[in-house]
Amino acid sequence: MHTRLRLGVPLAAALLLSACAGSIIPPGSQNPPPPRGGVTGPSAAKPIPATPRPPVTPGAATVPTATGPGPAVTAGLAPGPALATLIPQDDRTRAALVAFRLSCPGLMRRTDQSGLTQGSDWTQACSAATSWPDSSAADFFARYFEAVQVGDGSSFATGYYEPEIAGSRNRAPGYTTPIYRRPSDLVEVDLGLFSDALKGKKIRGHVQGQNFVPYAERSEIEAGALAGRGLELAWAADPVEFFFLQVQGSGRLRLPDGSVLRIGYDSQNGRDYTGIGKLMKDRGLIQAGSMQDIMAWLRANPEQGRAIMNENKSFVFFREITGPGPVGAMGVAVTGGSSVAADPQYVPLGAPVLLSMDRAEPNGLWVAQDTGGAIKGANRFDTFWGAGDQARAIAGGMSARGTALLLLPIGTYARLASTNGWSTAQP
Repeated sequence: MHTRLRLGVPLAAALLLSACAGSIIPPGSQNPPPPRGGVTGPSAAKPIPATPRPPVTPGAATVPTATGPGPAVTAGLAPGPALATLIPQDDRTRAALVAFRLSCPGLMRRTDQSGLTQGSDWTQACSAATSWPDSSAADFFARYFEAVQVGDGSSFATGYYEPEIAGSRNRAPGYTTPIYRRPSDLVEVDLGLFSDALKGKKIRGHVQGQNFVPYAERSEIEAGALAGRGLELAWAADPVEFFFLQVQGSGRLRLPDGSVLRIGYDSQNGRDYTGIGKLMKDRGLIQAGSMQDIMAWLRANPEQGRAIMNENKSFVFFREITGPGPVGAMGVAVTGGSSVAADPQYVPLGAPVLLSMDRAEPNGLWVAQDTGGAIKGANRFDTFWGAGDQARAIAGGMSARGTALLLLPIGTYARLASTNGWSTAQP
């Protein structure tokens, strides 16, 4: 969103408008009929309540705020409880082991932006994962990992999924919303190359004369700023569904002949993302704020809806993708029910995360394999639910609060504590 899939932005509690798009819309004319299941497709799934585990008790075990070597350390760390009693031997844990195996090459190769680990820290666990039986996945994580709480441990989780909408490779009656490839004049600048103080920060824009200026925003692109340049990858039947697919960052186009074209995030115009769900709720346009509520209002008020969508100046560009997917920020396919998007400033990409929330659906072990434009800060996660109506129903209304523990290779906390002079007392 993520950017995600960089599946990028969540489908969130929809106050953030974390994301979505959805069931197939039968092609029509300029205004296609609503998707099957009604104006908003499947209703948001009714939450299954749960009682989250309390955070690690503050006190001697909690690390005082530090200054290096990354944001996660600065937020403060505390050793968590023993994992043997926390991780269930269930399908999610087994799926997390599969996802962790896929993440291992990236874990050992990538620079950890959080400053918590080095590539070599993961070698032992990754080596063992290759032959460890999935049937005893919980034992694997208890054997090779320790729990660490980042900050106060308070967590917020939303959901995203891979939407499927009606589309066509060519413009045709009923398919008039262009889906653009990345323009060749869109330039991404790594500001860290110019100043150490700007490491990790990037901007996108284009060159105009001798100046580097912002790229066209959504309203300008919708008005035809990119028309006539041969950038159309495909055409969507419905602009509302495509808007939500952009928020998701990846999806499937059901073509007129019944075949599927899968598209994934290729870039973004560099403009700030604005969650329209919060705007709409603040203005009294909607009450609840789930993805389904937002879509229903946009369909019922097309002119105002178009203006509101344009208040989100961010615009996503796509490429055709093949093979398993969608593909997350690590370059590997994300898996419904086991992959989660996180802020790499606080969570090493590829690391396991244990959620305990006030909704039962997201509780358990996930693997951080993706990022998202709205997924920022310690213990902020976006859970991926796969594709289809059930995934849409869960992700569209997912908004859960509770606690999170980060799983790191055994010995990581002791090393950080030794380096920074912290307490190693267990909670």
